[in-house]
Amino acid sequence: MTTNLDQTPTKTHRDENFPVASQLIAARHRPAILAFYQFVRAADDIADSPTLGREEKLAGLDRFEAALLGKEDGIAAARPLKAILAERDLSPRHALDLLHAFRMDAMKQRYANFDELMHYCAYSAAPVGRFVLDVHGESEQTWLASDALCAALQIINHIQDCGEDYRNLDRVYIPLDALQREGTGPDALAAAQASPALLACLHKLAARTNDLVRVGKELPRHVQDLRLGLETTVIARLAQVLVNGLRHKDPLSQKVHLSKPDFLAWTLIGIGEGLVMRTRRAGARLVMSGKGA
Repeated sequence: MTTNLDQTPTKTHRDENFPVASQLIAARHRPAILAFYQFVRAADDIADSPTLGREEKLAGLDRFEAALLGKEDGIAAARPLKAILAERDLSPRHALDLLHAFRMDAMKQRYANFDELMHYCAYSAAPVGRFVLDVHGESEQTWLASDALCAALQIINHIQDCGEDYRNLDRVYIPLDALQREGTGPDALAAAQASPALLACLHKLAARTNDLVRVGKELPRHVQDLRLGLETTVIARLAQVLVNGLRHKDPLSQKVHLSKPDFLAWTLIGIGEGLVMRTRRAGARLVMSGKGA
């Protein structure tokens, strides 16, 4: 079978649960983030294709890696990112880590426990935040909180889409041992409504994810760039809202994604929180500088 690697991605950055290179981000940084997103989304579509076999997926992802590293030029989605990495002297490591995650998706259908899921998130989620931080010249000391927030967003997405992932791809990110503890299994994800056992499992996973959100909410305090600080505050607020909903709702039968009006409202609230935090931090610095004078 001939694989078309230049198909239009199934999603754009406007379809995500969280802002991607929103207008909060400085204009000089947005092209790099959008190029990264375009590359990642196109590669992810290969890993998630319901029509491609395992070997075809792996071969396609290998071509994405070769294109990013300048070993071939046949992947259109790789060209903008490759150019920006060279222009800004940025490493391809984060994109390569994501390709590693997509190879895992091509080969792995189940996750035994939460540790395995977090290992997957270290490649499928953490590199996104790290790339954005690198683009802004932020310290690697921000990575701990960023990794937690990105992992939380990834697991939130897994819970939201658990039924669709199982039905369409036979892929289960819900840890198997968590399902077993509640006396259920992956086949429960095929139902139109979650059983009490499955619901208990999903709610406990959401509660555990809330611990990651709690760590991730510290990220804006460590970010130096004002606009990125506001963006990360918004993302942390949206993650909190989503995980709160998933601790009580049934993703198989209830709406668990934010509507556009809700997304906008919580975004504005997040911006307000970010501005208050920045103002207080600036005030504290002035006080401290006055004491030292």
